[in-house]
Amino acid sequence: MNIFEDLQFRGLVADFTSVPESRADLLPLPDRLAAKAITLYCGFDPTADSLHVGHIVPLLALRRFQLAGHHPIAVAGGATGSIGDPSGKSAERQLLTQEQIKANVEAVRPQLAKLLDFDSPVNPARLMDNADWIGPISYLDFLRDVGKHFTVNQMVAKESVRARMEDRDVGISYTEFSYMLLQSYDYFHLAQVAGCELQIGGSDQWGNITTGIDLVRKKLGRHAYGLTMPLITKSDGTKFGKSEGGAIWLDPKKTSIYKFYQFWINSDDRDVVKYLKFFTFLPHDEIRALEAEHETNPGARKAHQALARSITTLIHGEQATSDAVRASEILFGGSLEASPPPRSRP
Repeated sequence: MNIFEDLQFRGLVADFTSVPESRADLLPLPDRLAAKAITLYCGFDPTADSLHVGHIVPLLALRRFQLAGHHPIAVAGGATGSIGDPSGKSAERQLLTQEQIKANVEAVRPQLAKLLDFDSPVNPARLMDNADWIGPISYLDFLRDVGKHFTVNQMVAKESVRARMEDRDVGISYTEFSYMLLQSYDYFHLAQVAGCELQIGGSDQWGNITTGIDLVRKKLGRHAYGLTMPLITKSDGTKFGKSEGGAIWLDPKKTSIYKFYQFWINSDDRDVVKYLKFFTFLPHDEIRALEAEHETNPGARKAHQALARSITTLIHGEQATSDAVRASEILFGGSLEASPPPRSRP
């Protein structure tokens, strides 16, 4: 099974770009992925000194591509993080200082090493910082070399921009309005220096991704691809990645390993199979078996246990996971089956 089929099984394909009918020489993305290895990237803005669980679906997807033999690049937004992406946001972000952003990138670096293999002898992952190529560009050069390729009409048509412009009380600053040009330049730069052909991200990144594809085509005359994954929602209507104490972070100093483990154990019964697909690397047959058992005997909570063990081991290691499991057994009377069912969070 190739990577695209795996992503489809896991429900991780929200949309992907098509090939122009006039380009018979180009393969559709599923066929291109099956033909030979591809270089792809996913960006993230270091807005905090840790990733949280809401960040990691696209980064785990990079790992899935890597395991399938492709070449992943994780791009830290040392430049774009100083601006702020308006996608999915109803108000302006608070701007971070350059010192804060640099510190956040360094803090997140070891967390990425748990999600990606940077030491593979065949297709090692790479971590790159877009401040390295955006920082040296002058404002005039950026307007001449990048801005001239986009019309204001095209930029205003993006959903993330239009929604903010329609809110007269909030609006959108010129700073955030320009964000899509910076992300587009990332794609152009990576296509030029690393042969990157694919950008992936959450479905809220579709506009930014397609804008980057346009810039690659206009400046390099190459075809580039884009693929988005669905944003995570919870069946009870509450925001994914939050608990009563706030966000669930990957840094154990911000979210204890026990609390991290319990977050997954307490997944809503309606969400647990979806999370098994999104957040684990369990084989398809094993997920199907857990799904069947969950449907016939949800009280056994086997799917919850498999989910919590798998993701906690990935992030914190086997020993820490075993400690969290043992703590749960002691707290809930010596058996995980005695753990109370998940409750809806306000």
